[in-house]
Amino acid sequence: MSVSTDAPHVVARHVTKSFHDHVVVDDVSLEVARGEVLCLVGPSGAGKSTFLRCINHLERIDAGEILVGGQLVGYKRHGADLRELHERRIAHDRARAKVGMVFQRFNLFSNMTVLENVMEGQLSVLGRPKGQARERAVELLERIGLRDKLASYPPQLSGGQQQRVAIARALACDPELMLFDEPTSALDPELVGEVLDVMQELAATGMTMIVVTHEIGFAREVAHRVAVMDDGHIIESGAARSVLSTPEHARTRAFLERVLA
Repeated sequence: MSVSTDAPHVVARHVTKSFHDHVVVDDVSLEVARGEVLCLVGPSGAGKSTFLRCINHLERIDAGEILVGGQLVGYKRHGADLRELHERRIAHDRARAKVGMVFQRFNLFSNMTVLENVMEGQLSVLGRPKGQARERAVELLERIGLRDKLASYPPQLSGGQQQRVAIARALACDPELMLFDEPTSALDPELVGEVLDVMQELAATGMTMIVVTHEIGFAREVAHRVAVMDDGHIIESGAARSVLSTPEHARTRAFLERVLA
């Protein structure tokens, strides 16, 4: 896996997000290079998923800024201030359209077939012709080993198969950045591997990926870097194998001991 030395693909500067009086993401700054795989790890409630959702503007930030491909997502600059785009403009924000996201709970449309699920974003967001959208959907479903499930509905699939469909759906809109929010946490243990295999293959293509995960083995083998979050802060970051094998921070060591136990 190669990482670009050009301008960072993702830049977060002093990002803060609160819910009522509770600060969930506290002055977080980081950069992710184009083609890099970054895993965010840490205890539950550390702010990892909230920060991930801020990147895609599924959560509004209270302070700081996030750029993807050099562009603000969901905001425009007005002098020294940032102003949120109108809801209609957010829906067609080019920077946001280049970001794909895979959630914990699949979020597939249960009343649509697998094929229709993977076509939907192409039709409604990209405005692709139906034939082209179908061709792209079939190509991706074949790539993830579900060519025989085109006419199936999500409830007829295993959790691992549903999550693979969710990945294909995100890829169908040709994102340049993929966000994964604990994509295996809702799966039975025997189904985790099939999803991680698809993610590993995607990483090998050079896709920029930010992955919130408790799968330490995946992070060690696939990620270029790991950032450890605790209590809304990034407390440690660096090369994946280094951080996960010889962590410097006591809270990182305590977290890894609990997870690996």
